[in-house]
Amino acid sequence: MSDTEAILAQLVGFASVSDESNLEVIAFVEDYLNSHGVGSHRVPSPDGQKANLFATIGPKQAGGVVLSAHTDVVPATGQAWTSDPFVLTRRGDRLYGRGTTDMKSFAAIALGMVPEMLAADLKRPIHIALSYDEEVGCLGAPLMIAQMVETLPSPAAVIVGEPTGMKVVTGHKGVLKMTSRVRGKAVHSSVVHQGVSAVTYAARLAVWLDERMRRNRESGVSDARFDPPYTTLHSGVLHGGTAFNITAADCLLVSDIRTLPTESAADYLAEFTAYAQALTAEMQGIDPAAGIEISVECDVPGCRKESNGMAEALARKITGDNGDHVVAYGTEAGQFQDAGLSTVVCGPGNMDQGHGPDEFIEIAQLRAGEDFQRRLIAELSV
Repeated sequence: MSDTEAILAQLVGFASVSDESNLEVIAFVEDYLNSHGVGSHRVPSPDGQKANLFATIGPKQAGGVVLSAHTDVVPATGQAWTSDPFVLTRRGDRLYGRGTTDMKSFAAIALGMVPEMLAADLKRPIHIALSYDEEVGCLGAPLMIAQMVETLPSPAAVIVGEPTGMKVVTGHKGVLKMTSRVRGKAVHSSVVHQGVSAVTYAARLAVWLDERMRRNRESGVSDARFDPPYTTLHSGVLHGGTAFNITAADCLLVSDIRTLPTESAADYLAEFTAYAQALTAEMQGIDPAAGIEISVECDVPGCRKESNGMAEALARKITGDNGDHVVAYGTEAGQFQDAGLSTVVCGPGNMDQGHGPDEFIEIAQLRAGEDFQRRLIAELSV
């Protein structure tokens, strides 16, 4: 078993599902780095139950490269696994386990390469950055990125190692998740005009979102690299009411907006909020206590293709990949970009194998990831 596989087995063994603490993973990484004489910095969550971590190998100077991964994984509960999801299992040329593709393999490669990084004559540093709660809205990374920007010499590039088959990805959509809580007034439906149906007004919000998406589809901003090539607005949960003959006192609508990287989720949210305010005025004409409250639960910026981006140039030089690639899923790349850091997404594995039962990574992809980081070490030693 290679160093990478041994470390991956350790990482997979930590069931760092997003609704649980990741502190055991962080402690393991700290101890591993300390065993090689490498210090690290924890960035805890506000409640102290989780943490990010970053570390630097090489000279403390500008122009280094960040290797970024998240430590959390999605649940395996209710999935039909043929082996323990939290025990790394080799079958043929594949390694099975939760997080093997998304995305503990990239972290395992970076950690496994630490001895080679230390042995190299690095002229520019490599920074390893590990976050929490990426899977539930990229909640942890902003705290870490802010500290990195404040305390580290400015890196030249960030490689977010989400699974791309080692292709250089320069774009993905942003995602904004919001919950609309509608308060109505319950009356018997025989006097419906005296009540305010929270279900009806929540449904009108859902229809507005769908109509706004239709406008995008027919005449909005378009980017043919994406499928679909426009910003989408979607209602996933609509729940409210108690009986067929009572106007609903409460209703919950959970929606998302997935923006093209050139568009702003804030602009869509402002439009939606303005419509909700107009509905609220209508509702309060019947009952002043009625209304709509909108809360944003995550707001992840898209990854934008940069003009003459250092990260793209570096990743293309190392991989030889000159294709124009985007992915459908979200990552922390846009958060690094918003902090002023040149960023691309490039890592081993394929997201088709992520999140489902019997998640796996091809060993060939693990080797390709090792080759990439070994070439990066050589590049930063020049």
